[in-house]
Amino acid sequence: MSTQARRERERADRERAIVAAARDLALAEGWDAVTTRRLAAEIEYSQPVLYSHFKGKDAIMAAVAVEGFADLATALVSARASAADPRQAVADVAAAYVGFAQQRPAIYDAMFTLAVDLPFASQDVPTDLARGFAELAATVRPFAGDSDLEAITETFWAGLHGLVTLMRSGRLRRADHDRRLAVLVDRFSR
Repeated sequence: MSTQARRERERADRERAIVAAARDLALAEGWDAVTTRRLAAEIEYSQPVLYSHFKGKDAIMAAVAVEGFADLATALVSARASAADPRQAVADVAAAYVGFAQQRPAIYDAMFTLAVDLPFASQDVPTDLARGFAELAATVRPFAGDSDLEAITETFWAGLHGLVTLMRSGRLRRADHDRRLAVLVDRFSR
């Protein structure tokens, strides 16, 4: 292996270690606990090494978010693929989306609620974000008819995100969550 190839591999390994440490720390203690000083200590590198990979905490959160989009897209693909029929696919994809948000709240926040420098609704959208959106679109496509599939998909996504966000913030009763999710699924699977 050439010296250049070894350096590139080591750089990629360091970058993965930074992102993994940030993700793990955010999941355990929240994003306020994630600082460049703390990350440097966690991965046993200096802060300048972190800054040689990322501009700062926001860029690290964006990298965690991109990984989250990949994980969410994979969960949505699996949920839709294992469904017995299109209506069940809507229910299973909705459950997978909500489950992801509930199981990984810090990552979900980095993906959708915290200010990170990632493009949405543009040609520059990260591949895995686009893959997740495409999976949502494929899920509701059988029920879209002649309607604008993109608008229906965005509305389905907004409904899921709204339920997750309002429930997590205590603005909706947790006890009624399954009923509300069933109403959303019913509306998008007719």
